[in-house]
Amino acid sequence: MRFTSLADWLAWQETLHPSEIELGLERVAAVLRRLHPDPAPFAVITVGGTNGKGSTVAMLEAILRAGGYRVGAYTSPHLLRYNERIRLGGAEIDDATLCDSFERIDQARGDISLTYFEFGTLAALDIFHRCGVDVAILEVGMGGRLDAVNVLDADVALVTTVDVDHAQWLGETREEIAFEKAGIYRGGRPAIYGAADVPGSLREHADAIGARLYCYGRDFGGATEGEGGWRWWGGTRQRHTLPLPALRGRSQLQNAAGVLMALELLAERLPLDQAQIRAGLLAATLPGRFQVLPGEVSLILDVAHNPQAAAELAANLAALPCGGRTLAVLGMLADKDMAGAIGQVSGAVDHWYPAGLAVARGATAAQLGDALAAAG
Repeated sequence: MRFTSLADWLAWQETLHPSEIELGLERVAAVLRRLHPDPAPFAVITVGGTNGKGSTVAMLEAILRAGGYRVGAYTSPHLLRYNERIRLGGAEIDDATLCDSFERIDQARGDISLTYFEFGTLAALDIFHRCGVDVAILEVGMGGRLDAVNVLDADVALVTTVDVDHAQWLGETREEIAFEKAGIYRGGRPAIYGAADVPGSLREHADAIGARLYCYGRDFGGATEGEGGWRWWGGTRQRHTLPLPALRGRSQLQNAAGVLMALELLAERLPLDQAQIRAGLLAATLPGRFQVLPGEVSLILDVAHNPQAAAELAANLAALPCGGRTLAVLGMLADKDMAGAIGQVSGAVDHWYPAGLAVARGATAAQLGDALAAAG
């Protein structure tokens, strides 16, 4: 084995490829064929979009686990530990399993150079194959069309929302970015868009490849109902007296509606009853998404990093009563629209504390201060 510790494997992967990010499927597809030449024996749900991916994956995972299925989930980035990225049965993958998978990938790749993200994606797929999952839920890292998770054909593909982010890789306009995200759709298979504002390029791509597109507000949706409940509808199918998602935030009902549409489209292969859906909605958790830690002074943790997500954060703050001042500690990557994101939430914050990030793409405190000044 090249390395025996996870830390050593990850440090080496960061130096293996000439660039940190290089979109494309050729490298990862070639290595996956060497590892697992046969089609995936499990159902595949791929989740893309600008915001809402993590929440969507968390609810899908919790509901399917409540249904008794063996679920593999792959997400990125991680908050504290790399192991968070791959989960089996709701548990983070252990170091030994990851290292064994990295060794298999290293042996299989030959002279093929892989990025850090491609190595992790292949590890997730390798582990899901070897551990016999019933369903794999894959979160797109960036874009969709050329993202490593798109090496597998999704049985159902869901794009949550589309807004401008990662512009230097995906395009400067929302329509350009929507086309990249629609690349996870497959002809003859269901495709979902989880918001009402459907980009034209996404709709056109689905039509061009022959994917049946289900859109929020047109083909499915959700609305509050009674005290603390909601109803979902999709075509002629309806579900009533559902509990509101345990995940906090204004958009979680919309995310949950997309989740139930995806599960409805997989119902023949992965049937679920009302009790299992209710249990999963209440069990889903996700750190860092308007996570409120109560105390004498409430601490709110949120990973909003683009204008659309920041607008959501501002709305959630406005809905949460605060008897005093709101103080914000801010850290962002320098390639984000820092001023645009800050501008969306500035009206809800009384004082900012810029905190530089000691990573390659991290903004310094001085850069954040300039962005705060630009945002007014």
